[in-house]
Amino acid sequence: MANDLVLCETDDKVSIITVNRPEKLNAISPALMSAWWDALRTADSDPNTSVVVLRSEGRSFCVGFDISGDDPGEGAPKYAHDALGRHEMLAEGMDFMMMHWYMRKPIIASVQGHAVGGGCEIAMFCDITIAASNAKFGEPEIRFSDPGPGLVMPWIIGFKRARELAYFGDLIDAETALEFGMINRIVPPDELREATLVYAHRMALIAPEALRAAKLGFNRGADAAGFRMAMQAGLDVVAPVYAAETEVGQEFRERAAKDGLKAALVWRRQQFD
Repeated sequence: MANDLVLCETDDKVSIITVNRPEKLNAISPALMSAWWDALRTADSDPNTSVVVLRSEGRSFCVGFDISGDDPGEGAPKYAHDALGRHEMLAEGMDFMMMHWYMRKPIIASVQGHAVGGGCEIAMFCDITIAASNAKFGEPEIRFSDPGPGLVMPWIIGFKRARELAYFGDLIDAETALEFGMINRIVPPDELREATLVYAHRMALIAPEALRAAKLGFNRGADAAGFRMAMQAGLDVVAPVYAAETEVGQEFRERAAKDGLKAALVWRRQQFD
């Protein structure tokens, strides 16, 4: 059931959102995105909490949007495969990811395993990111001709590093992500949940009014510097590529259809090793 895809609980002044699609490494299907979005809205409007923790079940935080080709489920939106349809699809995904940035309460991402594609972008859109030492970050989707539309990375780690990661699709480990300023701290995997909650409860000691004002101040400053316009510009530029038939993209999809998505991903990754 869709309601089982995201679990919500509170611990004193902390709202905890748990993404619960571990068998798919928490890949974002239409049903998961809808349930996740609802959970963000609910947590943000809860008058009894002032901090939100975002975590996931299983061995990976989130491997991005689901490209497996599985049935998206009843009621899922259907988008045309032309440039306008791809733009509409990506715009919805962008609005969902940016909810983490623009919600009123600070949100702490608690990351284990892979945070790639949309999962990496969500981790960057969150206010604070605490990572297990086994975490890996990156946006490898450019390798099959789908450059990620959430061009938040240069705002977090700078243009030189962001260009290198975005152009190659390479992944970085937690230590490198910390060095780059993509995450805030690293903890052992078996201590991730507890360490995140300790951090969140410490933050919740601050008056909620002060937390909201501080977050709004940061966001208003970023928007004054062009952040929101930059996100929209990135979306407008990359959307047509999703409707294009590139040679690499076509071969990737053919291999995925014939041998399965995992085999196609391995084939493409081995070319860069």
